[in-house]
Amino acid sequence: MIDRFDATASAPALEALFVPFETGALSMPQDGRVLFLRARDGFRLREMARPGWLCEQSFKPFAESLERSGLRVAVADDEARFELVLVLPPRQRDEARALFARAVRHAGDGGRVLACVPNAEGARSAEADLAQLAGGGGHLSKHKCRAFWTPPLQAGTQNAWLQAWLALDAPQANDAGYFSRPGLFAWDRVDAASALLAEHLPADLHGRVADLGAGYGYLSTQVLARCPQVNALDLYEAEARALEPARLNLQAALRTGGRELPFELFWHDVAAGLPRRYDAIVSNPPFHQGRADLPALGQAFIASAAAGLLPHGRLLLVANRHLPYEATLAAHFGEVRVLALQAGFKVIEARAPKETRP
Repeated sequence: MIDRFDATASAPALEALFVPFETGALSMPQDGRVLFLRARDGFRLREMARPGWLCEQSFKPFAESLERSGLRVAVADDEARFELVLVLPPRQRDEARALFARAVRHAGDGGRVLACVPNAEGARSAEADLAQLAGGGGHLSKHKCRAFWTPPLQAGTQNAWLQAWLALDAPQANDAGYFSRPGLFAWDRVDAASALLAEHLPADLHGRVADLGAGYGYLSTQVLARCPQVNALDLYEAEARALEPARLNLQAALRTGGRELPFELFWHDVAAGLPRRYDAIVSNPPFHQGRADLPALGQAFIASAAAGLLPHGRLLLVANRHLPYEATLAAHFGEVRVLALQAGFKVIEARAPKETRP
């Protein structure tokens, strides 16, 4: 099986995050009250973690990797307080600011927030943001990353930025009028590839349909608007933060269309297979991990789609033209045809799945 998301990699930021404890700049809490936001599995975490640590990770493959390593993964209660809050912030700045605000809120009386960011991904800006929120306590550099931390915080720390930054993560309408969140794929717009697929959705799609890698739900809303014979819809998405915006967008689409249709949202790694079988599947599969192309992600989506379709089912897929999906499609489907080649994208319809069992 492919290492789909490099979920167990010991990334440099994870290594550098724990350097302040090695140098004596910081001391590890003795009571085990540690929260790790956007935790990533790796040797250094497994070496440092103690009973009582709580890891949060909204990306399903990474969360499952942490659980396989025996770490406790859950969402911290809003009222929970910790002596130390570790953070591996994302690159998107509003998303990172909201995460810093949560970290500060979770820091108990005398607690600290410690974060680490690669130098090439805005480490100094991230350090300035955390300092703006809670003050600067120190920093050091290692492995081309910057670890930085707050001074001991007082319980209930508040300033003019805290509530405003917490609100950045609330589902909000983007420029296209869809609910979204900073940091989701194409969060502030309609992705051009998804829009092209929507234009080529066959009006005769029917029965139960799945949207793989659904994001904030744009493609699913288009299925509802363009395919009146669809009678049930399932959305699969590995990023948990996308599920609430997707739910809101589907509810709005159903109200607008005057339709009643059951739908379900699944926090799920599509590459691991699907729990149901479908009359049709639509997908704009991911193909990036970080900044690098990783076509194996899309290829895994195609294999899962073929196994998740009923014998008469069909897959509607959009992808960048350069991605090498043709051999995978031919291996899993008896009929493959290109519906559109436009603006650097290809829309493909695949029928007669060769793998009809999960």
